[in-house]
Amino acid sequence: MQLHRIRLELAKTADHPEGNPNDGYEFVAPLDHEGRLDAEAWPKAAQLCTLRRFVPGAEDVQGELIYRGNGEWAFSYRPGDADDEAIFRLREHWLRVGEYVSVTDQDGVVRPFRVVLTEALHIVPKAKSGDRR
Repeated sequence: MQLHRIRLELAKTADHPEGNPNDGYEFVAPLDHEGRLDAEAWPKAAQLCTLRRFVPGAEDVQGELIYRGNGEWAFSYRPGDADDEAIFRLREHWLRVGEYVSVTDQDGVVRPFRVVLTEALHIVPKAKSGDRR
């Protein structure tokens, strides 16, 4: 399993015709050899799948990437799903530079984000007690 740091920046919208590099997400996730999220590897890496949400004029918010099952992924900031931000059909998207991802924010607004960085990390998740290697 290979963990990656991924950065998404707001893509072109009616309010931001040029996009906005100061509005986005940076997170860590396991990717498969094709550059898609690896749901099978996620349980071992879940504690390392951190998230930073950044927006202009506000402090960064820390959270995590979560896998809900059935191919559904979300960004989460607190326990429970009231604040989760769903990521539209993420299991089908490549997380490669230049690709686009749609995120539904806490207010239900769907916004496009562009992948601007995918960087392999040299972190190996530690086995939980009872795990076989």
